Amino acid sequence: MTIKGSAKSKSVLETVMQLIFLCCGLAAVLAVIAISVYMVIAGGPAITKVGIGKFLFGVVWQPTAQDPQFGILPMILSSIVGTFGAILLGVPIGLLTAVFMSQVAPKGLVKIVRPAVELLAGIPSVVYGLIGMMIIVPTIGKIFNLASGATMLSAIIVLAIMILPTIVSVSETALDSVREELREASLALGATPIQTIFKVIIPAARSGIVTGIILGVGRAIGETMAIIMVCGNVANMPNLFKSVRFLTTGIASEMSYAGGLHREVLFSIGLVLFIFIMVINIVINRMFKKQKQDE
Repeated sequence: MTIKGSAKSKSVLETVMQLIFLCCGLAAVLAVIAISVYMVIAGGPAITKVGIGKFLFGVVWQPTAQDPQFGILPMILSSIVGTFGAILLGVPIGLLTAVFMSQVAPKGLVKIVRPAVELLAGIPSVVYGLIGMMIIVPTIGKIFNLASGATMLSAIIVLAIMILPTIVSVSETALDSVREELREASLALGATPIQTIFKVIIPAARSGIVTGIILGVGRAIGETMAIIMVCGNVANMPNLFKSVRFLTTGIASEMSYAGGLHREVLFSIGLVLFIFIMVINIVINRMFKKQKQDE
């Protein structure tokens, strides 16, 4: 009777836990659906009123003028260029740092480097913005002889620094999870440690590394506070040495006083940003899956 009772209680526990897992999974899916529906409802009507062509491809942003214009193409392109630049700068540094911590550095040094990386992840965005405003912006202005260093280049540098902790942490975890047998087999076949790292270990950990890059892209394209402090916040077409405005900074800087159609358009910008993040995630995941299938 005791054995039967124990088996029955285990069966009930298994059923309960499965229901809990199912509810958690459904909660995540429902949250995404709810956000998607809300963004469409809040941002869709304004796009219809302004006109999708004028909204997405217009180059003039004058929401408070007598004849208001709501062209967000400069913000879209600035967000794309800024995110691409941050990834181009941050991914190699982050990946090589993860390789150093996982495969090269002695344990004593890793104990120093890892907390430093974790500390970077815990620093608030506004602190990055302050550091960028006090150090990076004046430095860029002096180096390139600009009237103001609040430019696209400053924003790219700040974003690259901000995404480093995410890329380093996720990539290091992925590299550490690679089986030791692969490393030993490669070395036994005559490969050098560096060849083993770049031709065996990194390809084996590619899934985790791509995940880190996706998370980095999400943070870069969604960052607001730090960028608004270093980019100049002017709706110009993207230029490394000019002030620009990202989609996120456009929303944050005007939402406090916007009203009517202006406010609705800001929600539409949020919808565009939301779609961008979804498209980037889907494209990167499909590229990775296709590459994996080809192998």
